[in-house]
Amino acid sequence: MNLKTNIALALLIALLGSCDSVEDKKGRFLLKGNEKLEENDPKSAIEFYNEAIALDSAYADAYFNKAMAHLQLNQLDETIHDLSRAIQHRPEYFEAIFQRGLSYLDNGEFYKAEEDADRLIRLDEKNWKGHFLSGLSGEKLKNYPAALKAFQTASELDPQNSDLLVNQATVLYYQKEYAAAKAILAKAELVNPSEPNLHNLKSMILFSENDLNGALDAVDKALTLDNGQAYFYNNKGLYLLFLGRKDEGLKLINQSIQMDSKNPFAYRNKGIYYVMTGDKISAIRYLEELAENYPDMELVQEYYEQAQAL
Repeated sequence: MNLKTNIALALLIALLGSCDSVEDKKGRFLLKGNEKLEENDPKSAIEFYNEAIALDSAYADAYFNKAMAHLQLNQLDETIHDLSRAIQHRPEYFEAIFQRGLSYLDNGEFYKAEEDADRLIRLDEKNWKGHFLSGLSGEKLKNYPAALKAFQTASELDPQNSDLLVNQATVLYYQKEYAAAKAILAKAELVNPSEPNLHNLKSMILFSENDLNGALDAVDKALTLDNGQAYFYNNKGLYLLFLGRKDEGLKLINQSIQMDSKNPFAYRNKGIYYVMTGDKISAIRYLEELAENYPDMELVQEYYEQAQAL
């Protein structure tokens, strides 16, 4: 084969390569990103999604998947930004609106989550997700009657979803309607007895009713089903404090803080520990700020007053 033939062959190969459409190329980048996401490598996934977006700046699916990669990295602002871009290019992108609403909740932007819930309900009032998001945002805004109604509607649309029943029970718990909450949890347990949040909430209700041993049994069941939740350990630590097993309780509360350093209930429980052990300085250090920032949190005012009286 002579030089001219080689050049002609190279040109032919290049020409054939150029026939590869933008749609094909961006689709391959999307698939490569998805593979990296499945391999738990969100940073590499983001690079591939960016390549897809470079080929098509209106590629809604690439923005959505990129947002999910940012979410794995706990980068909420970036998650919300990419979901907003996906929605910008596909205004009726239901799942993107739903995920953005959940991300708004995690980011403390409760009114924006409520707006996304309303948008979802307008798009499809028969889909449980819009009502679920409405319930979550109502719960965060402490509009408990509206939250309960939204969760009930969601549950009617998806009766086999035990989470929706647990959410109803949670709202009833906040309203101190313990008997009604336990009745809902009994229904949830029939649907899915292996739901850990169900048993954790049951433990919180039993603690509020001063059934400490029952509370401990219930939270142990939750931990058996899911040992990766910081607030389960925190709750168990609290119950152990009140059962007189203070050092065991403190160990679990500290473990909870290591897993989630942003949970104010864990610092409240640590303050309670120091009240119980007579350490006034440490107790006030933990409870004073909570009394100012979370005045309605259960047990805070009571134990802050006890700390001051030590």
